[in-house]
Amino acid sequence: MPLKRLSVTAVRNLHPVTLHPSPRINIISGSNGSGKTSLLEAIHILGLARSFRSTRLQPVIQHGEDACTVFAEAVLKNGTACSIGITRSKQADYQIRIDGQTIRSAAQLAETLPLQLINPDSFRLLEGAPKQRRQYLDWGVFHVEHQFLPVWQRLQKSLKQRNSLLRRGRIQRSMLVPWESELIAAGERIDEFRQAYLLKLKPVFENILGRLVLLDDLTLSYYRGWDKERSLNQVLDDQFERDAQLGYTQSGPQRADLRLRIKGMNAVDILSRGQQKLVVCAMKIAQGYLLQEMGAAQSCVFLVDDLPSELDEKHRKALSSLLEDLQCQVFISCVEAQQMQDCWQNDTPLSMFHVEHGRIVQTV
Repeated sequence: MPLKRLSVTAVRNLHPVTLHPSPRINIISGSNGSGKTSLLEAIHILGLARSFRSTRLQPVIQHGEDACTVFAEAVLKNGTACSIGITRSKQADYQIRIDGQTIRSAAQLAETLPLQLINPDSFRLLEGAPKQRRQYLDWGVFHVEHQFLPVWQRLQKSLKQRNSLLRRGRIQRSMLVPWESELIAAGERIDEFRQAYLLKLKPVFENILGRLVLLDDLTLSYYRGWDKERSLNQVLDDQFERDAQLGYTQSGPQRADLRLRIKGMNAVDILSRGQQKLVVCAMKIAQGYLLQEMGAAQSCVFLVDDLPSELDEKHRKALSSLLEDLQCQVFISCVEAQQMQDCWQNDTPLSMFHVEHGRIVQTV
């Protein structure tokens, strides 16, 4: 879903601007602190209603302003036009409008504009907590399985209620039965969604990884969050006393994880920093390819922050080739435009923007 026109107001140090990006490759160059990452952040806010740089809105909204606004005109996969706008205030309120209609759910925004972010923090996907890998997996399931969101919401509600009852201290086992029934039904369904998605993702990931780096011994596997030999019902029953002591549910889909291993060892403990970056890039790009293969309603928009500092020239060109073949819209930030300008085929639509002191000017 390429953005045809993009307007940004009161996001960090950026001056109000309206851009007409290329439907394919867009390079945003500028010195450190100029505001190039803030432009990627604005697009991220447009697609997910939140920043990738801060959990707080205060630093995102320009000093002296009460709210920031990002608006875009886009082209849907079927060729029809679509308008998307979001305003976020310092009071953490937001207003989302799609084609002039007010939308209350950020999930609908994410569904309309699928985004993939590759930045220095993305590399925590390997070394970070399981929650980050679950979010990565669930991003993919959300965009290809329409039943995922309501089932996931049922899971969260039942899990919250069970944990609340467990924290009361000594309770009757029967008090948990209604919520456990819902937790088991939703949890097993979520597990089915995740397993089906990963079965399709693995060969795509392996192919993408092979174009970036040779790691024949790397394996990607899935831990569902509870013993694979027992049902979730049996696990919850067996662990009730311990759960009651701890005040939370130890096992279930909320503990699921993706495991990347080399010869039985955690990949993060074996791979060099450069190899880790390539693995994460392959994971992210594989989701874009799979989204396309499965005929998703919208194609993915990639935001790649400071790519040259993360990869050498050989791997920059390999990554660029993968993004080019995907034929999606890409926004890449860098300090020196020349580092990225020569990574593309001559016939690939390319726009270049330069940022200086928050002012954005199109140069190509």
